[in-house]
Amino acid sequence: MPQGLGPDVPSWMPAEGEPHARTFMAWPSRSGPWGADLAAVRRDVAGIARAVADFEPVVLVVDPADVSGARRVCGGAVEVLPIPVDDLWMRDTGPTFVRTPGGLAGVDTNFTGWGGKQACRADGRVARRILEHQGVPRIVAPLVTEGGSLEVDGRGALIATESSIVNDNRNPGRTRAELEADLKALLGVSEVIWFPGVRGADITDGHIDGFVRFTGPGAVVLADPGPWARPEDTALHLAMKEVCAAHGLDVVDLVDPDLDALGPRGDDFLASYINYYVVNGAVIAPAFGDVAADRDAADVLGALHPGRAVVQVRIDVLAEGGGGIHCATQQEPVA
Repeated sequence: MPQGLGPDVPSWMPAEGEPHARTFMAWPSRSGPWGADLAAVRRDVAGIARAVADFEPVVLVVDPADVSGARRVCGGAVEVLPIPVDDLWMRDTGPTFVRTPGGLAGVDTNFTGWGGKQACRADGRVARRILEHQGVPRIVAPLVTEGGSLEVDGRGALIATESSIVNDNRNPGRTRAELEADLKALLGVSEVIWFPGVRGADITDGHIDGFVRFTGPGAVVLADPGPWARPEDTALHLAMKEVCAAHGLDVVDLVDPDLDALGPRGDDFLASYINYYVVNGAVIAPAFGDVAADRDAADVLGALHPGRAVVQVRIDVLAEGGGGIHCATQQEPVA
């Protein structure tokens, strides 16, 4: 069993675009919330896993009772790791990997089901169990957060939403300044750029990876709800742009698909391209069936990530759960 590391050990989080050793994902189990949609969302997860596996190793965490079925659906290119699991959101339940003077370590961000909104009997232990299996030292975060809240440029900056971190459902009684100090020490950043987010808008309280992503130091891509957006979404987009301008960030807009072009969708459906995932040599991005918008999004992402292929995957059922490809994946960087 790897030895845990204390909070005084220097650590820093690499940017997602740095080389990966592998990607971790999770196979949703019967204990999760999917009900009658379980088989369909598993097909979406398998599609993402196979797309990523074309570019780097994929380790799929699977409840021991579901191993044979997962192997059958995902194929031989995806490694299956039997560990108890509830849901598929590995970005939040899994470890966030950092570098330390002694090598790679994994941060356990103390997953609580996004502030107690969803049962997480197995998922609350996934990060620790993965690190034990990999033989990677574990750092227990001094705050409660999730990987989808943490977006770094690898050069000293972190972007995050106040709504998902400075929130009493995760960190009761703690100030933004206190939490910022913890994040700086934990992730090795010197600057935290806070975006407002939206409390209660979704189960995550508005993770940053649903709004803004780094494309390089000082440069971001911002989800644009488009001309068909609700007034409150347009107002939030403008507020996000104001934060970017105040911090001198170069901004490229990535326009969401038109929901009316997608047919009937639930209230939680994540109709946004911003929740993409950067892998070795590629960008794995969603497609929604709005042909023109899907094509335009691929063009924008290709220009923002030169030298990487853009591979689009349909995630119609998974997106009904309020998340996307980035939410379902977690990178382990090369040590």
